[in-house]
Parts: sequence; C-alpha cells; structure tokens
Amino acid sequence: MSYDHRVDSLPRVKMADVARTAGVSVATVSKVVNGRYGVSQRTLERVQEVIADLGYEASLGARSLRSYRTNVLGILVAEFEPFSAELLKGAGTAVTATGYELLAYSGGGGSAEVGWERRYLSRLSGTLIDGAIIVTPTVVEARPGVPVVAVDPHAGPTGLPTVDSDNLAGAVLATRHLLELGHRRIAFLGGRPDLASARLRDQGFRSAMADAGVPVDETLVGMGDYRRGASQEPARALLDRPDRPTAVFAANDLSALAVLDVAQALGLEVPEDLSVIGFDNVPESALSSPPLTTVAQPLQAMGAAALHLLVDLIAGTDVQTHRRLPTELVPRASTARPRQG
Repeated sequence: MSYDHRVDSLPRVKMADVARTAGVSVATVSKVVNGRYGVSQRTLERVQEVIADLGYEASLGARSLRSYRTNVLGILVAEFEPFSAELLKGAGTAVTATGYELLAYSGGGGSAEVGWERRYLSRLSGTLIDGAIIVTPTVVEARPGVPVVAVDPHAGPTGLPTVDSDNLAGAVLATRHLLELGHRRIAFLGGRPDLASARLRDQGFRSAMADAGVPVDETLVGMGDYRRGASQEPARALLDRPDRPTAVFAANDLSALAVLDVAQALGLEVPEDLSVIGFDNVPESALSSPPLTTVAQPLQAMGAAALHLLVDLIAGTDVQTHRRLPTELVPRASTARPRQG
C-alpha cells in the first residue's frame, strides 16, 4: 500500500481556498462540487481546473449527506489477526476494478463482545459507507441500514448474504490425511463450541474417524479457542501424558502453532514423535518450524467473493446470496508416518 507523506505536512485544501484561487464565491464552488445549476460553462471549467490543481476533495461525510452515496465500502472486523488480514488482502485486490474505495475498521478494545458489529455499523453506515463486509459477525440479524455481507458468521449462514468455506469437508481431509499416514491415536484440539465453523470441524473429524473404524478417545479431545495463547494449556494436557497421541489435528493454524510450541517445550520432535496438522493456511503456517501441514481456506478468494457479492447487492443484481468455497489439503513437513515401536 502506497502512502503519500505530503498529507502530514500540507494543510487540507478548503472550499474557500478554491474560491479565492478561482476568483469566485464559496457558493459558486459549492454549486460546482454538488453538480447544481446556475454556473456558466466558463466558470464551471475554471473552478474544476482549480479543484484539480489544488487537489481539493469534499469530505466523505459531506458527500454522503448530499447524495447518500460515498462510493466507499467498509470491511468490519472484531480485531486484526491473521485470518482477517488475509480476507482484507483479497477484498483490497478485488475492489480496484469496481470504482469503490475500501475502508477497514476495527473498534478496538472489547470488540469480541456479542453485538460488536451493530455498534460498528451504527457508526459508519449511512454517512461513511455504502455497504459493509462483516468478518465473523456474532449477530447476523443486525438489520443494518446498508447492504451487508457476512464472512464466516458465528452461527453459520442465516439471514444475511454469506461467504464461507467448506469446514466439514476440510476437517475430513485433515483427519483422513493422518489416518492414511497410519495414525490411529489422533487428538483433536477444537475451537469454540459457539462457532459454527468449530462445530463443523469437530463433526468432520469424528466422521472421518468413524468411516475408518477408529474410535475417538474423548480424553484426546480438547478446546483451544482458536487462539495461540489460549491453546497452550489444552495442548499441554493432550501431550504431557504417558499415553500421548501420535498426531494432533488442531482446528485452526494458531492452535496448531501452539501445539508445536508445547511439543518443543516437552522435547518432542515434529514429525518424528508427533504429527501436527492445522486449518486455515494463514501465512504463519508456512513459516513455522517445521512448516505446518494444514487445510487451506481460500481466505483471499473469500474476501474477494464477499466484495463482489456486496457490489452486486448494492447494484440490485439478482445473485446467489450464499457462496461456499472449497477447502484443500496443503501437505508440509509437520506430518509423517508414526514412529514404529
């Protein structure tokens, strides 16, 4: 992303500056900016020339009050972390061909509380943005004042237009990968049970184990909250035991990275002593030691799909309002056949 450092040193050009330079009244400049009648062609061209020379831009708020359109789309996140960052990249790339600008917004502290998206939308909709993408919203029936697309909502697809990935199939892929390597004592480090994605990944794990005729040891099922820090303790509970598993399927990459942390602290070699697989394919997964085998959600494609769906909704296009993208296995160096003997 480029950044023009001149904005730190030059004052903002005001309508009065344009009027003074063009030799007209502020009211005349206002008419030109707002596209109103009552300005001669010669004066119109002169004012437009000065606007271009001085780099004058009407504020988004002023434009919205005038036309109820800002040509700005919002992408709202509870916090900026690897998952949302990848979605942002995809949306940011997709917006370039639409004529819209993109505003990324996080309210900061306490933003993980239920209903955070309602507060964010109330601050932005109607004055700053024409529509919004909400990443992992807690409340999907928010009744916003602008078109909204939800990405991976907590409760799964419901009332709002939604983009997500195939969590169930992805979890089956991860578990089958470990089973095909020969693992039978497989642990599952899940996510929050209130999240649809976490429940689907748990379901996929159990389905693949059942299909293989391998019973799930419930003492090898933990909950990691999808966060690296919060996953340390449950990962230790799974690994620091005499009958530890030979493999762990962690329901997201941050939890899997916590498993790698704990394995290293316990002196376990990955993948010789323990295979580990994650879910998401965030950039950190390829940079871990060893690089993490994972299931890829097409996060940037999901961000782009959400952006295009939102533009279609604003335009009134008749579109399919639930878009589910496929997941795929990404084998790396953290999984191998179990050590014999």
